[in-house]
Amino acid sequence: MKKFLFMAAVMAMFAGVNANAQFGFGAPQQQTDENGDPKGPELEWVVRLHVSLGQAFTVGDNGKGTRTVIPITGGTFEGKDIKGEVLPGGADYQMAVDGRTEIEAIYCIRTDDGVNIHVRNNGIIKMGGQGGMYFRCAPKFEAPKDSKYAWLNECLFLCQPSFGGAGGGITLDVWKVK
Repeated sequence: MKKFLFMAAVMAMFAGVNANAQFGFGAPQQQTDENGDPKGPELEWVVRLHVSLGQAFTVGDNGKGTRTVIPITGGTFEGKDIKGEVLPGGADYQMAVDGRTEIEAIYCIRTDDGVNIHVRNNGIIKMGGQGGMYFRCAPKFEAPKDSKYAWLNECLFLCQPSFGGAGGGITLDVWKVK
């Protein structure tokens, strides 16, 4: 039985290698820095969103944390290959517990050429520590597959929010992970 399992594992490994070679799949060779440590992926800046926000309200402590909802009332965005408006009607749903807040902002944007794109932005806000505040997000875009923005569906993105946008809103800088 052990021989059979070993042979099955070897065959599966070679089948994967053959498929990877045939279709060009597989992880790229890991690059290292001058200390021999793995290099992280590169980032490419994509877009800056200026999001206006409505009056926040709380649902209260639900036993899992304190739920707060912040309406998204509009805004604008612009990047190298994309620009347009943030549509009203979305919201930032936050759950805070023990100095840590998980956020999930759900909203839509419309490009200047009329393409609607859905955005779901998940992140973490952590107060305290040496840096004062950790606030990072990972937006996920859903663009029409037959549009020039379909590339948004095929990439991972990171976001660094900052406060103080127009009218007390928030600014989101978004990078594509290369």
